[in-house]
Amino acid sequence: MRVFVTGASGHIGSAVVPELVQAGHEVVGLARSDESAAKVAEWGGSVVRGDLDDLDVLREAAADADGVIHLAFRHDLMQTGDMDRAAEVDLAAIRAMYEPLIGTDKAFVGTSGTGVLAMAADLGRPGTEEDTLPGGYRIDGENELISLADRGVRTSLVRLPPTVHSHLDKHGFIPTLIGLARANGRAGYPGDGANCWPAVHTLDAARLYRLAVEAAPAGTRLHAVADEGVPMREIAEAIGRNLDVPVQSISPEEDDAQFGFLTAFVGLDNPTSAAQTRALMAWEPSHPGLIADMDEGHYFA
Repeated sequence: MRVFVTGASGHIGSAVVPELVQAGHEVVGLARSDESAAKVAEWGGSVVRGDLDDLDVLREAAADADGVIHLAFRHDLMQTGDMDRAAEVDLAAIRAMYEPLIGTDKAFVGTSGTGVLAMAADLGRPGTEEDTLPGGYRIDGENELISLADRGVRTSLVRLPPTVHSHLDKHGFIPTLIGLARANGRAGYPGDGANCWPAVHTLDAARLYRLAVEAAPAGTRLHAVADEGVPMREIAEAIGRNLDVPVQSISPEEDDAQFGFLTAFVGLDNPTSAAQTRALMAWEPSHPGLIADMDEGHYFA
């Protein structure tokens, strides 16, 4: 397959592109800069220059491909609090890329997060692939993409957990928490630290993206989840022992000082199941879980 990948030089893309190339696929990666283009080329892909605002570039690259994997997102906007704008850019990009695919039965694999369920709905149980919402942040794009299954596009959606971890993870939630712990001289967790985050190793997530673009049934939601739920206290304890700093419960009054822009997320309880994904896609994570991966030390080098 000729696969067009947005976000090809990013954290997830740095595993997805080699995964596709090693499986014999031709990869065309979207790159904004010379540095990003060089990375994609080094991993065996060819390059289309542009970004998520270049809708004509996205449309043409998607039309020339046998399948699309959409990984890019304006995380810079999200981190500055402009989540509405980040979602608007994402939805416009999705629409530009799916337009030339309608009626072709080509594959389009989108990306969302398990956290959107926790932010918008109090499930009181592990989230599943069947859990949906009528609309909201990133949910609008998710729902629109899935609806294309009735318009001749083999769409699927990978929901990523908040913690996609590995030596490739340089700017995600775990490196951010580590940086905050270094700055504050302590590793913190909210309240009793019992709230859970799901997690997956980057290489396991990349394999699921490849399986999805190759064979996911149209209209499928998939969960890239290995650890169903890791308590926040255990994450803080792993940070504390690797940095040799104290581990403390953080009161609500101290949240902003300890967690920065992550304050709105660290208290989420987001246990998530991937049982349906594993059965449907014959996908079984094989790399270390979150705590074991953190204790390998690469995050703290």
